[in-house]
Amino acid sequence: MLEQRLHRRAVLLMICTTTLWSIAGVFTRHLDAARGFEVTFWRSMFAAIFVAAALLWQQKNKAFSTMRAVGRFGLLSGAAWSVMFCCFMIALTMTTVANTLIVMSISPLLTALFAWLFLRQEIAFRTWLAIAAALIGMVWMFASGMTHAGGSHLAGMAVAMGVPVAASINVIAIKKAGHGVDLIPSVLLGGVISAMLMLPLTWPFQASLHDIAILAMLGFLQLGFPCMLMVIASKSLSAPEISLLALLEVLLGPLWAWLGAGEVPAQATLAGGAVVLAALAFNELAAMRPVASKAG
Repeated sequence: MLEQRLHRRAVLLMICTTTLWSIAGVFTRHLDAARGFEVTFWRSMFAAIFVAAALLWQQKNKAFSTMRAVGRFGLLSGAAWSVMFCCFMIALTMTTVANTLIVMSISPLLTALFAWLFLRQEIAFRTWLAIAAALIGMVWMFASGMTHAGGSHLAGMAVAMGVPVAASINVIAIKKAGHGVDLIPSVLLGGVISAMLMLPLTWPFQASLHDIAILAMLGFLQLGFPCMLMVIASKSLSAPEISLLALLEVLLGPLWAWLGAGEVPAQATLAGGAVVLAALAFNELAAMRPVASKAG
């Protein structure tokens, strides 16, 4: 019973996490002057400030020892967070929200592949079929982009590919670290690394006070807080469950961008993305069905 309650709690935490993640695109569209590298710098810096404050408030004098205890997997997780922070926001300033999020939706399949390589987990035949179907969807999406989109969109989609690769590495690092290691400090590390990498590229600053207010909100509520929730939820979820629930961001992000910024996704993007999402949903739901039937 305790395990079931913890699992339900973790699912709710992941739903909250992905819902908060999904608001980045619509708020980014309301920035005045901040673009690309500067957006990434401010958001990462504010996320690092939020996580650092949370650690100090929760753990007081133990916060620094917790930071030192993350180990090599914590360092790997921090590096992965920094890649995600950088690539995601830069991609959003170069292409549409839908393009960015649908490219990111390949993450569950990459996670399955990395789990096979590094965790020695068996990969079902249906997963390889899903990988093939998802690749077809990605090619469809990119081929259409080459025909109808400018170079900026294609470059943005290429940058966005860094997110699912880093996200998959991050999930593997978190699972390899195990329950005994608190990897919330890795989120702080990721924010610091990202901000330091972007700082030389952002000078001189162009963000208005309006922009900084939006980016502070994104750093606190869209990045720092939900990433902490994701680390907590991962203790009671399998890698496929984490990736499956993370797909809610792909579904909600374009919806918020359409409702809040009037950004209508292209038909080809939706068609290729639908193939990707269908492959992912089929693979992950089929994998979870036997577990559900055993529980019943």
